[in-house]
Amino acid sequence: MIARIERDFSFSTAVHFDNSFYINYYHITLSMLVKDNSIAHQHIALERIIHFLSSVIQNCIFVNELEKKIIKKYEEAGINVCSLPEDPYDQIISMVLLLKLNKIVEGKLEITDMVLGSDLSDSVRFCTVQEVAENVLGNVSWWNDASFSIKKRPEDAKIVKLFDTSDWDLIGLSWTKPAKKTEKTDTI
Repeated sequence: MIARIERDFSFSTAVHFDNSFYINYYHITLSMLVKDNSIAHQHIALERIIHFLSSVIQNCIFVNELEKKIIKKYEEAGINVCSLPEDPYDQIISMVLLLKLNKIVEGKLEITDMVLGSDLSDSVRFCTVQEVAENVLGNVSWWNDASFSIKKRPEDAKIVKLFDTSDWDLIGLSWTKPAKKTEKTDTI
């Protein structure tokens, strides 16, 4: 069964551009197609979106990835930095978030388009569709990874996966239920 749903979200972050620090408040509407018949999977997909926006993006700072000295200073201050391929204007943030959210729902939902507006953009809203975001940004960075990481992986990094446990398993948002623990008995 394919159904179309929409959901609104709001979050605040900081942005760094033109050598200045600004606080911004964002409002987004996601238009999604339900692609999985499992209501449990649909619920988990929405919970992943909520977790990502409220626990990862909320209170981070968007910075152009070329601002390496600035990024280092924010990280040293303990601020969660979300690096972007360009200056953190709403249009680029919209494209990055649309691609990232589609990756973290792993095909259970398909976010076809996003409307994003913010206080700094004087409530001008950007309507972004998935195909445009893919064409502009490609699939080279953190926004094309299903984890909830917002860090750009170094190009020379070699990742070796030793276990199947994902970030989502650790917070209870995996697609499979954890195995029940069996009680040990002394009976033979």
